[in-house]
Amino acid sequence: MKKTGVIGGTVFLDEKLFELGEEKIIGTAFGKATLFTSDTIIYIPRHGTDPDNFILPHLINHAANIKALKDEGAEEIIGINSTGSLKKGLPPGFLVIPDDFIAFCPTPTIFSNAAVHTPPILDEKMRSRLRSAAAACKVTPVSSGVYWQTMGPRFETKAEIRMMANFCDIVGMTMASEAILSCEFQIPYASICSIDNYAHGIATETLSATAVRNGARKNAAIIARIVHEYAGRNFQNEQ
Repeated sequence: MKKTGVIGGTVFLDEKLFELGEEKIIGTAFGKATLFTSDTIIYIPRHGTDPDNFILPHLINHAANIKALKDEGAEEIIGINSTGSLKKGLPPGFLVIPDDFIAFCPTPTIFSNAAVHTPPILDEKMRSRLRSAAAACKVTPVSSGVYWQTMGPRFETKAEIRMMANFCDIVGMTMASEAILSCEFQIPYASICSIDNYAHGIATETLSATAVRNGARKNAAIIARIVHEYAGRNFQNEQ
């Protein structure tokens, strides 16, 4: 039966927002990945499951995560990505279903000695279905937007944010890497981005990791409902 791969933060485990089974560690050619499964979802916590051993964005083994989802039968992948807003008109609490991204920092690849140049995309059919699932949950996300990926783990400088704001709407540290590798593995990928804070210098408040985590918790239950709706439709379509 068709299952939807989902990659998200530990908040979804901490608050038990998905009905998931026991932790399972999968070995792949790219390393190990930790996942949990339900009837409709295969879930990977991208930052790990140990709060005392948080996997920082630049240390995430994205290739192992994507390959583990593929090996476990996921036919498409939803990324749930925490972001900062680059626009005052996109306040914390908003959800964005991005349609493109910029990533000038180093990004991962599964290729080392082959002349392969994969065009990275966010899958349009999945984006449309995510919007439909959100509407069924009486949620109206921002239907498009451009995501800028930085390497992390530091936040961006105010000058960097001023530059990014000319070209993009949101900024984060993980989505582009996941999208690129999903394309290389030939798995459709789309993202729901949670705006959890204003990026550095956009608002007067001081940016902090605690504020970002608190923002992610506020949107988590809404995003979980959308993902459940989306994955449930996939499951029903397989019957």
